[in-house]
Amino acid sequence: MKKRWPSPAKLNLFLYITGRRDDGYHNLQTLFQFLDYGDTITIEPRNDGQIHLATPIEGVPDEENLIVRAARLLQDTALLMGSLPQGAGADISVEKKLPMGGGLGGGSSNAATVLVALNHIWNTGLTEDQLAAIGVTLGADVPVFVRGFAAFAEGVGEKLTPVSPAEKWYLVAHPGVNIPTPIIFQDPELPRNTPIRSIDTLLNSEFANDCEVIARKRFRKVDALLSWLLEYAPSRLTGTGACVFAEFDTENAARQVLKQAPEWLHGFVARGVNVSPLHQAISGKAEYW
Repeated sequence: MKKRWPSPAKLNLFLYITGRRDDGYHNLQTLFQFLDYGDTITIEPRNDGQIHLATPIEGVPDEENLIVRAARLLQDTALLMGSLPQGAGADISVEKKLPMGGGLGGGSSNAATVLVALNHIWNTGLTEDQLAAIGVTLGADVPVFVRGFAAFAEGVGEKLTPVSPAEKWYLVAHPGVNIPTPIIFQDPELPRNTPIRSIDTLLNSEFANDCEVIARKRFRKVDALLSWLLEYAPSRLTGTGACVFAEFDTENAARQVLKQAPEWLHGFVARGVNVSPLHQAISGKAEYW
């Protein structure tokens, strides 16, 4: 039976870079929250063991696509555990709303939705910890989507502590540019020595994103977008960009600002939620969107 599964966006409500590791990666302190908005993944089980992606991304071979890789890794893990039903496969398609390279976690969310949904559909019985362990091999942000609760993250993003920040309304806007993550992290002027602070201290401080100064310097449209949004509400970059978001107490306030947006701004309004829409769907507390 074919089913539709949420693959929600995330925001980094703050992001601080506390150091650079010997392997070239950066240590972070960041706060993840989900949005009640994102892609939709449709999955129909197969009984021939094949994984078929009906909506490939142009220029990305299936074996490099996170969705296909996630499904095959789940197959391999469940097979080793002896819990993979004979012939377990799937036809998968994606309805994309989230822009690539936008800092909203679209690819990571897609991979996590496939892991969680197929584990449920195939009844392979993997635990959340086991799914998160598969997820981190696909990307540092995948585990937070697998676990499905807003989280404070440290290390390279793999050390997660559940938290419950305020569930605000956000105007999320894309400036029409794609920012590859390496451009931000390789910039010599990127702040890399923000002091490590406790969760409580960070949650009670003004939120910021250390990547924002580089994104604004290198991408004029990001700078223009943030300058415009800051006239109306507290606004920041999410992740390494390119999307930015403005924070509001009500949906109506966010929509009023969106109505005034310049023509070049592409945006949407969504609510921040601490429980992922995917996990609400799995638990039966929400409909598949």
